[in-house]
Amino acid sequence: MLLRRLPWMAFSTAAPLPLYSFSSSIPKQLTFSPLSFCSTSELHLTQHPDNNKPEHETDNRRSQLLKPGLYLVGTPIGNLEDITFRALRVLNSAHVILSEDTRHSGKLLHHYNIKTPLMSYHKFNESQREQLVLRRLKQGEIVALISDAGTPGISDPGMELAKLCVSENVPVVPIPGPCALISALSASGLSTDEFTFVGFLPKHSGSRRKRLMASAEQTATQIFYVPPHKLSQFLEEGSSIFGDTRRCVIAREMTKFHEEAVKLVAERTSVSRKTIYSLALRKFGKQLEVEDDSS
Repeated sequence: MLLRRLPWMAFSTAAPLPLYSFSSSIPKQLTFSPLSFCSTSELHLTQHPDNNKPEHETDNRRSQLLKPGLYLVGTPIGNLEDITFRALRVLNSAHVILSEDTRHSGKLLHHYNIKTPLMSYHKFNESQREQLVLRRLKQGEIVALISDAGTPGISDPGMELAKLCVSENVPVVPIPGPCALISALSASGLSTDEFTFVGFLPKHSGSRRKRLMASAEQTATQIFYVPPHKLSQFLEEGSSIFGDTRRCVIAREMTKFHEEAVKLVAERTSVSRKTIYSLALRKFGKQLEVEDDSS
């Protein structure tokens, strides 16, 4: 797939009882297609300047499009159609795009014919990149930040850079787009009046249990990011702490198509997942989505 497999999300919400906990029933699975909205004033797409044109012409065109600053750009969470026209315009106009994984992001840019240079920016080099990026911003450049999927800075690299820019009076501009937790919550059937986004739980069992106990005491919907390989552990620990008076919803692969068709067939044949996925697209309809080369 174009982007890394997203973590599963688990929700809990309070029942009208004094004890707030998980339900022992089998969790639901959500599958739905997203809607993407943007202002009509943002529908103008500008092609990336020709690489053969003088550098000053390129800079002039960028300056006419956007003001210098850090742009936090939401990117698809599984389906390439999730992206907005405004996001494409920003990515096309930036001097550089900070990317969590340049290989994954390169596929997105290639699909939309965006030639802007990529610079790796992830949790392992975040602190080293900050001052370099800050210097470029103060020199008047347009810097776009994207994650592998969704909105940057939400359980992804970007939070510290945004904080640094704010402290240095450098403009930080959010470019709204897909966000896994909001997409899942909106279709979960749970209360959306009040909710707490917990994100990923601590790795240490003691700290993890302490955080789950704190969530169990809250009446608001609780949202967790859970890696697929830790889902069973999460359900076991969560059910023992929350009990059986809280509903639980599991959301995954919310905007992809044909994933389960592909997985089941690949397990029973020697054909690669990529080949099976291509066949599924041809049979069930063309979707703007790129599968990974894994087999």
